[in-house]
Amino acid sequence: MPNISANATVVIYSGGMDSFTVLHRALREGLDVSALSFDYGQRHACELEVAARVCRQLGVAHQVVDIRAIHGLIDASALTDANQALPEGDYGEENLAATVVPNRNMVLLSLAIAKAVNIGAGRVDYGAHGGDHVLYPDCRPEFVERMNAVAGIANFSPVEIHAPFLHASKADILAAGLAMGLDYADTWTCYRGEHLACGRCGSCLERLAAFAANGATDPLGYAPRHDTPAGER
Repeated sequence: MPNISANATVVIYSGGMDSFTVLHRALREGLDVSALSFDYGQRHACELEVAARVCRQLGVAHQVVDIRAIHGLIDASALTDANQALPEGDYGEENLAATVVPNRNMVLLSLAIAKAVNIGAGRVDYGAHGGDHVLYPDCRPEFVERMNAVAGIANFSPVEIHAPFLHASKADILAAGLAMGLDYADTWTCYRGEHLACGRCGSCLERLAAFAANGATDPLGYAPRHDTPAGER
């Protein structure tokens, strides 16, 4: 078993804004970063494709783990069931509930911890943030604290669960990334896997609100909205 290194981390990297920022933050710390993405049967692969491209450009070790075999265990979500309508509009209790994937972060963190132990990394990073606390239990501080406690005793080598934006908003995360000079054209947020982001789902609207809060323009392309004047999203 490799010796555990405090200078190495496994970043759970979906290809979205939050994990993109977490990935770059770990690199700025000077850590030896291994990026880990998961195909769990989500409705599209846009984020995974973006993640692979970014890691190639950065020269970061990247592994996509195929766990589609568990799809039948977690398919009661609009993000994993193509027969369910994807919710639109700003996040609220009802449309957030439709996008919950059962036990997702516990599964992904468990696999990331295993990889960390296997390669001798002392840390696992993931992008839980304060805006997700309202409904997603696996993004709340209590969950992170308990997973961190388990990660410390589940193997002979303890691993730290690191969620650097746990108490930050999406706008805060974007501000940190913009301060690093990051290009968010290299991310995907939309729930739909189309050529352009829809600009209507809760994920798109949260992203656009974060850019507006930072007085910045989102570099991602959006499909035209038929309910807004020409030239507006």
